[in-house]
Order: sequence, then C-alpha cells, then structure tokens
Amino acid sequence: MTRRFTGWHMTAILIAFFGTVIAVNVVMAFYATRTFGGTVVDNSYVASQEFNRWLAAARAQDKLGWTNTVRLDASRHVAISALAAGGQRLPALSAEAVARHPLGREADVQLRFVAAGPGQLRSVDALPAGRWLVHLTIRSGTHEARLIENLS
Repeated sequence: MTRRFTGWHMTAILIAFFGTVIAVNVVMAFYATRTFGGTVVDNSYVASQEFNRWLAAARAQDKLGWTNTVRLDASRHVAISALAAGGQRLPALSAEAVARHPLGREADVQLRFVAAGPGQLRSVDALPAGRWLVHLTIRSGTHEARLIENLS
C-alpha cells in the first residue's frame, strides 16, 4: 500500500530545507565574525587622500635599490640583512618593527634590534611560535625602507 503525499509531508520538507539553510548561515556568520582580524584602514576616505604620497614613497624606496633579507633564525629571533644597490653592506643600519598575528588572536610584539655585524641586525627578543606579519622600517642614514614580511 502506498502512502499519500499530504500537506504535512510538504511542510516537513520545507521546514527541513529552510532549517538547514538557516543553520548553515548561522554557523558561517559565527565563524566569519570570530576570525576577522580587523580593518585594513580605519577610514578609507582619509587613506585615499594619502595614496599618492604612499606611491611616491614606494617609488623612492625602489630607487634606493636595497636588497633586504628578513628571516627567523633557529631561536626565532628576527634577522635582517641589508645590502645597497652595489652589493655592499649598508652603514649605520637601524630598524624598528611590530610583529602582528595575521588574525589578531595574539597581542602585537614590539621588536628591538641590535647590530649583528656590518649591515645586519638581530632582534633582542624571540617571536612566539606561529605565523607573524612583521611590519619593518629599516634605516640607513637619511634613507628608509618599509617592509611587511610574513614569518613563521
């Protein structure tokens, strides 16, 4: 004997379908809001006013011709090596940096550097385990280079 398809069957199908869609949306929204690391800029209008200045600074940095190598050593200290356009080590090298967790789950880490040889710097403190975006400003004399390095 076959059972008849009634309005109750259709109601159950609709409730199951839309219940699944709503449940998936709620789960996705929950994870999206928990893993968002924040904004890139707080005010996009103000950032747009600075854009041409940022481009000019990037062109000036490219004209320097510096070759910068940023890495983690075996003890998780940040090591920087900087060469001028001709391949010689940069004199009077200094740097400042902030290490940020990509998802904002860890507190920012301010990094201080000491000389580790000509044209080389090493951070005083080690970075905690994990992946970090290191925002660096490297200076030699009156010139500077700004970098963002992904270290893990």
